[in-house]
Amino acid sequence: MWKPSRKAMIVGFSFMLLLPLGMTNALAKTEPSYAKKPRISALHAPQLDQRYKNSFTIGAAVEPYQLQNEKDVQMLKRHFNSIVAENVMKPINIQPEEGKFNFAEADQIVRFAKKHHMDIRFHTLVWHSQVPQWFFLDKEGKPMVNETDPAKREQNKQLLLKRLETHIKTIVERYKDDIKYWDVVNEVVGDDGKLRNSPWYQIAGIDYIKVAFQTARTYGGNKIKLYINDYNTEVEPKRSALYNLVKQLKEEGVPIDGIGHQSHIQIGWPSEEEIEKTINMFADLGLDNQITELDVSMYGWPPRAYPSYDAIPEQKFLDQAARYDRLFKLYEKLGDKISNVTFWGIADNHTWLDSRADVYYDADGNVVVDPKAPYTSVEKGKGKDAPFLFDPEYHVKPAYWAIIDLTFRTLTRSKQRIFYLVFQNNFLTNTTSDGYPFFTIAGRSV
Repeated sequence: MWKPSRKAMIVGFSFMLLLPLGMTNALAKTEPSYAKKPRISALHAPQLDQRYKNSFTIGAAVEPYQLQNEKDVQMLKRHFNSIVAENVMKPINIQPEEGKFNFAEADQIVRFAKKHHMDIRFHTLVWHSQVPQWFFLDKEGKPMVNETDPAKREQNKQLLLKRLETHIKTIVERYKDDIKYWDVVNEVVGDDGKLRNSPWYQIAGIDYIKVAFQTARTYGGNKIKLYINDYNTEVEPKRSALYNLVKQLKEEGVPIDGIGHQSHIQIGWPSEEEIEKTINMFADLGLDNQITELDVSMYGWPPRAYPSYDAIPEQKFLDQAARYDRLFKLYEKLGDKISNVTFWGIADNHTWLDSRADVYYDADGNVVVDPKAPYTSVEKGKGKDAPFLFDPEYHVKPAYWAIIDLTFRTLTRSKQRIFYLVFQNNFLTNTTSDGYPFFTIAGRSV
């Protein structure tokens, strides 16, 4: 996928023989940087979702404002057949005050998805973050977690579980006919391998997880699929803790259908071997797997970022492309165990990773990206990450070429032609002015 096939290289070489001598010499001598490669619009590139239609659906996380942006809309229509709300379906957005539900923005996303025949993932019914604090206050308005009297603690537990049931019942009954895949609980296991010590757990113990799934099943029926979603599922001790938790819950009859692997990963971490092991572990429990929040950061942890998109070296984009290549080869290999791969965004102009992209400087004001190098100052959240397949201006990146099959057939019009010459990782284009692209690969019009 990332490396050009021998057939494509032969075709490229044959085509070069037809070029004027000066042009072939120029091509031979020139090895353009990523910035100098042809800037192909993602709106005219082969459709990503159709490339993987026999393996899994391809999704994107969105904010409502993006559905008012024509380019974002066209990107979603062209490359994605699944959608998830990045924020507006979280508890604090849906029910900011007890009994006062706000569905306006969630409805907007659902309407868009239905109009364009896209699957929807609901994210998320329960989370320790972005949840209004009224959930955790007793009838007198006092924090439940501070209660020491055993009788009152039990009353508080039942009150919290009742509030949880009402929250889930109201949402599921509204969307059960429109949304098939649901993140019921999110991030319930800590990095230490223990159940996260959230207010939910402090007040209700493991019962809040059980009630959440049971309520969703009761009011949604068997046609909706219920997931437990988490990050770093590929990492021990968290992976084994999540596995043991889900195994226990299933043995107790809790209706869990699958695991959501957030997959906020890096170019070099975690390994594909650990990812494969994780998918197989949960598949062996009879569970579906979904990749729910995929982004491949340019940086390690903690991030030492470049201050702007243009400052990111070409090699970083190529390394990222190689990572995406390995990753999607693995996903496709495990296609019978993975039903969806969702990116946590559309293009590099909007990513939550920017908020933690810190820029480090030495005493002379130079940017320091080496994680072991000394530094004298840090600007928090002032850098730029680039985790997706498309750049901020909606052009395809090397990562896109890494996971798309260049012989893939796409809907075309013959009035516009884009010829891709794949030769030593360079692209030569010849473009006319209007319509959709007409691809000629290996001497075959597609």
